[in-house]
Amino acid sequence: MTTGNNNGVFTTGSIMRHVSVTSFTASIGLMAIYAVDLVDLIFISMLGYEVLAAAAGYASALMFFTSAINIGVSVAAGVLASRTIGAGKMEEAQEYATSAAIFSALLSIVISLVLLSNIEFFLGLLGATGDVADLAATYLWIIIPFTWVSGLSMVSVAVLRGYGENRRAMYPSLFGALTNAVLDPILIFGLDMGMEGAAWATVAARFMTLGFALYPAMRRHNAFIPPKTWWLWRDLRTVSHLATRALLANVASPIGTAIVTREMSKFGPEAIAGMAVIGRLTPVAFSVIWALSGAIGPIIGQNFGAGYMDRVKKAYIDALKFVAIYVMFITMILLVFRGPIAGLFGAENLTKTLIFLFCFPLALASFFNGAIFVASASFNTLGRPSYSTWLSWGQNTLGTWPFVVVGGMILGAPGVLIGQAIGSVVFASMAIWLGWRLIHNPPDDRGLSRHHPPLFGHGSIVAHTLHKHVGQ
Repeated sequence: MTTGNNNGVFTTGSIMRHVSVTSFTASIGLMAIYAVDLVDLIFISMLGYEVLAAAAGYASALMFFTSAINIGVSVAAGVLASRTIGAGKMEEAQEYATSAAIFSALLSIVISLVLLSNIEFFLGLLGATGDVADLAATYLWIIIPFTWVSGLSMVSVAVLRGYGENRRAMYPSLFGALTNAVLDPILIFGLDMGMEGAAWATVAARFMTLGFALYPAMRRHNAFIPPKTWWLWRDLRTVSHLATRALLANVASPIGTAIVTREMSKFGPEAIAGMAVIGRLTPVAFSVIWALSGAIGPIIGQNFGAGYMDRVKKAYIDALKFVAIYVMFITMILLVFRGPIAGLFGAENLTKTLIFLFCFPLALASFFNGAIFVASASFNTLGRPSYSTWLSWGQNTLGTWPFVVVGGMILGAPGVLIGQAIGSVVFASMAIWLGWRLIHNPPDDRGLSRHHPPLFGHGSIVAHTLHKHVGQ
């Protein structure tokens, strides 16, 4: 077996320890961000207007879309950085990181312009109307223009993780969340700005996050260097190859959320309010699982770049074990405290019913979402990002729409959530199998040659993938 120059901290030591430590450290900052989002919703609920909570729910669905795009680009940055670092190609790591950062900023600006130019249309697709739609639009007009700040932050954090900087990759999100937490009550209540105050607090937090991500990346690793037109153009295809597919895979998730939101809107503001609470509660409770999607990639990437396939296989298995144990533990906590959780939001009637249903048993379905995260990380890192794209779109369309529609027809609003969970089981099973198959039949190119074959046609990436993995 050929091995690269061992520059990666994940190429030695216990795999399970790397998985656990990386996931928990990454989740601290992530949990802090989503905890503040949850507090935002609590503060908004304290204003005493049900339409505000519903508006926050609709705005969150569109914000999830922009976040998914940024996550997609950051996945590409993390994959390229970790694999080149593992192979000992430090200069290439710098160039790839810079290319990904520029790609992220430009894409964020374009997406923001598209969303803001058609904001009423997109909110209408989600089922928002009247005052609720107006409030959601006001909230989004403040936050969406700063999507590029969030994108650069995510790329910087992904690159830090690629270098094995678990602790320093945790600080940006943590300090950003603290900034949000401090400004929220001041702007919402102290200055009587309401939802607009919550939005401006989020903007300030994004700039704080960027500062704490960019500074250590530059100071410790000089991770980003002044761009040169010739290698930016050269890297465009490589970066866009991974970023576009990771982006398409991540964009599918908010599409699925939009489908669920639209079906849930048929049952009124109480149903949307319940879904808004669940949408904010889920990433707080399962932030470790969400963080695993970004944490497992560098572990697999460094070992794959160094040629240690036995460790790649073990990382995949240990990550799935970790997901199962964590989900069981958190679900039991949610079951015990579901009453106080519902009371915290003043939830009654249908809103309370949905929160209780999520806390138990539907929270257990988070295992299947976590399994998809693990499998997708292996697809992206091992050079088959198209697998993530097809599975993600399949789960969030065929694995969502028919299930939530039928569930809603039979059981009402609770049936929408139940249908969504059932769909995730089907596609998670496919993802786990495909991930294991790919690890046992990895692509030949560990060094990430910059001369990639065309995407389509004879000799293309797609043709090669179909021949090698589907045609067997």
